[in-house]
Amino acid sequence: MLDLNAIYYFVHVVDHKGITAAARALSVPKSTISHRIQQLEIALDARLINRTSRQFAVTDVGAEFYTHAALMLQDAEAAENGVRRRMTEPSGLIRISVAVATAQFAMRDLLPVFSERYPKVRIFQQTSDEEVDIVAEGFDLAIRAHSSPLPDSQLVQRPLAFTPWMLFCGSGYAEQAGLPSTPEELSERPALFMVREGVPYQWTLQHADQRAYTVRLEPRLMTDCMASLKQAAKTGLGIVALPGYVCRDEVRAGSLVRVLPDWTAAEARITALVPYRQGLLPSIRALLDFLVAEMPRAVTI
Repeated sequence: MLDLNAIYYFVHVVDHKGITAAARALSVPKSTISHRIQQLEIALDARLINRTSRQFAVTDVGAEFYTHAALMLQDAEAAENGVRRRMTEPSGLIRISVAVATAQFAMRDLLPVFSERYPKVRIFQQTSDEEVDIVAEGFDLAIRAHSSPLPDSQLVQRPLAFTPWMLFCGSGYAEQAGLPSTPEELSERPALFMVREGVPYQWTLQHADQRAYTVRLEPRLMTDCMASLKQAAKTGLGIVALPGYVCRDEVRAGSLVRVLPDWTAAEARITALVPYRQGLLPSIRALLDFLVAEMPRAVTI
């Protein structure tokens, strides 16, 4: 491959109509420029410039080469300027992978606000609860909801918010059957269960005073779809444990009510994962900082 520096010097020599003038403009010794052009001609096996102590002229081959070389340098400058702009202000495309419930019930409100604040940033969001290799699949950021520590890896973890699981039931069910007053009563009530790999059919409840109680279940409905469980609870099918923020709108509207409000069904959190700590583009850092500031409010019940 040709020496790009030599091409750079050649274009400036032609533009300034001589090596001396180009050396003065670039603050480079004439000998350096002369040597680079000589090496370029050797590599091309063609004379590009006819030069004597009194005359400077570009050959026909040199003129044709100059046309392509000048365009190449313009493209290189445009590429450099594009990168420098990306490094000074949030812009360009961000690819993110988001857990399904987080996308449906938290990110849906956050992404429009972020996009209005940073209009030059474009976002591609993939929703999936599967473990994604964000480096291999080209993602800039992953947002995961989890109740146990994430696997140790080379990814950088940024905590975003706590999202405890709570017990809910439909308002109609509460009026008809009444609300349980102790965890022991839950074993006698119909349960709806969120299926997760490796999680047995039970709720491990934690009281505000640190008491704990485990309820073993024979669920009436079992699924890995939070939206289905929430709808089933609204219709009065039974009691469900879900992240509090997932049911926030229904609680405020009165279609769902908290069951045993002094107890939580699981400790959970939302965490952002990025491939590396240093050298983040301004757009990715802006999104991270935005989520750290705004996610806690987005998941408050």
